[in-house]
Amino acid sequence: MGRRTMTKAQPAGGRRRLLLAAWVVILLTTAAALAQGADPASHLHRIRLPEGFAIQIYARVPGARSLAYAPDLALLFVGSRRDTVHVVMDRDGDGVGETVLPLAQGLRVPNGIAYGDGFLYVAENHRIVRFDLKDWTPGRLLEPEVVYDRLPRYDYHGWRYLALGPDGRLYVALGVPCNICTTEDPVGAIARLNRDGTGFEVYARGIRNSVGMDWHPATGELFFTDNGADMLGDDIPADELNHAPRPGLHFGFPYYAGGRTRSPQFPGPVPVARVSHPVVEFGAHTASLGIHFYRGAMFPDEYRHDAFVAQHGSWNRTEPIGYRVKRVRFNERGQPVGKEVFAEGWLLPDGTAWGRPVDVEELPDGSLLVSDDYAGLIYRITYAPGPGSSATNP
Repeated sequence: MGRRTMTKAQPAGGRRRLLLAAWVVILLTTAAALAQGADPASHLHRIRLPEGFAIQIYARVPGARSLAYAPDLALLFVGSRRDTVHVVMDRDGDGVGETVLPLAQGLRVPNGIAYGDGFLYVAENHRIVRFDLKDWTPGRLLEPEVVYDRLPRYDYHGWRYLALGPDGRLYVALGVPCNICTTEDPVGAIARLNRDGTGFEVYARGIRNSVGMDWHPATGELFFTDNGADMLGDDIPADELNHAPRPGLHFGFPYYAGGRTRSPQFPGPVPVARVSHPVVEFGAHTASLGIHFYRGAMFPDEYRHDAFVAQHGSWNRTEPIGYRVKRVRFNERGQPVGKEVFAEGWLLPDGTAWGRPVDVEELPDGSLLVSDDYAGLIYRITYAPGPGSSATNP
């Protein structure tokens, strides 16, 4: 399981050059951002939101990636691409997480996290583990209990995303270890398994690198993001929002590089009976990651069951794009009907960035949290209607 073939794949030297170029861009962007000011939070006033919305710093967490809130414990858990999972506590309930502590350390890329029934589940690069929180006390580091230890191990796109589905099973996305290449199950797929580690199976195939999953609150059907291939131009291929209402669907990769753009490495007939194309196409290289369907009551009624998508931002585009949160509008039948920018301003006018959104989570009061691994921040977005507003909440 996990062995991969590299038919018509990018050569090893090309992959190294691609990675080197990415790191050069990131280092240059970092230097520019640091030149703008030592504290990224000093740029918070640059964030633009629709009227009535406001943003503040919720917590400072190094390398903040995936978010999982435990309502029964009133705790926020934060994954990373380092070796640590953090826990954030808002002890006085004022909407600011004033206490940030490591929950577990020494892990291998604990990017994906999901909470359920007193356990925090963590997808490392090579396995899924869990932490029993029933007797946890602040400051105590927890040791992992292995749930599943047979995930294929590789570095390129090796940060896993994890979600707990309405069927009670864990869903894990396994990105491909390449730019464009063929793979074997479960690589290039979303797999699912029971929370005790049994019943591992592939749910969806033909996926390049998904870092966001959520289920529509009314239909219970899965939607997930996917990142298009690099190095094919500024404006192609598209990043994606996909709909997987049932298992067994194929979403086109590597025959499609993203959206409806065919991969130049695979120009012939597509050896798949039917390809499920994206239901929403985002801009190329926006790096669309975490997705969350809004379920709360703080925002105006029109936001209920719409999706928020965090766009991490481009590294290989002539003019940078992304670095924002998009809103995808859904109708009453659970179908996407439009998209628009919800929050932007992490990209500076000179083309450098001071922050990069990663994931979106919701607090019990209906406010939204957005993680930023670049600035090491978690933001909280709230809504309060102004005088004379006609907005209503249930």
